[in-house]
Amino acid sequence: MNRNFDWAKLKQPQIAMRVLIGTLLAANVAMAIVAFKPFGGSADDLRRQADKLREALAAAQARVAVDRRLVQKVETARQDGDAFLTKYVTERRIVSSTVSEELRHITTESGVQPGQSSVQYDDIAGSDTIKMMTITAGYEGTYQQISKFVNLVDRSARFFVIDSMQESAPQQNGQKLTVQFKIKTFVRAASSGTGADS
Repeated sequence: MNRNFDWAKLKQPQIAMRVLIGTLLAANVAMAIVAFKPFGGSADDLRRQADKLREALAAAQARVAVDRRLVQKVETARQDGDAFLTKYVTERRIVSSTVSEELRHITTESGVQPGQSSVQYDDIAGSDTIKMMTITAGYEGTYQQISKFVNLVDRSARFFVIDSMQESAPQQNGQKLTVQFKIKTFVRAASSGTGADS
């Protein structure tokens, strides 16, 4: 630094402003270099950064692939569930005639004689569209006929479930049995546009 520097010149406003602006400019340039690192890192730094980005991209692609498979499984499960309901669960608007016809066919084929019957509908927890239909009915026949009736109900396409069987006292000749069945099946609400669920 020049020993002959005149400190009195700094007292002049023009020179003082130039010095202040120069100092601020130098500080701004220094901060920009620190913040933006315009010259980049070393080759090793850049390699490490590229490796990290590749690993992050591979992890993100793996998560996307897992999510896609999950979406496909959910869609397949939904389609399978809808197909099951359509095939095995009768709509409410036609359930009486369909179930009655199926039980009449089973009764005829097995040779049992139908007695009194009643039907009850119950809600199923967690479902707004499916109800449980309970048919309580008595049937009379020989042991072989009752066995065949049970077998046919079990194999029915209507998805019947025999909840309970209660045998009454056998008749005097001992050949005929009277059995009270509680048979359950599921009923779904009518599809949209086909009428309201009653």
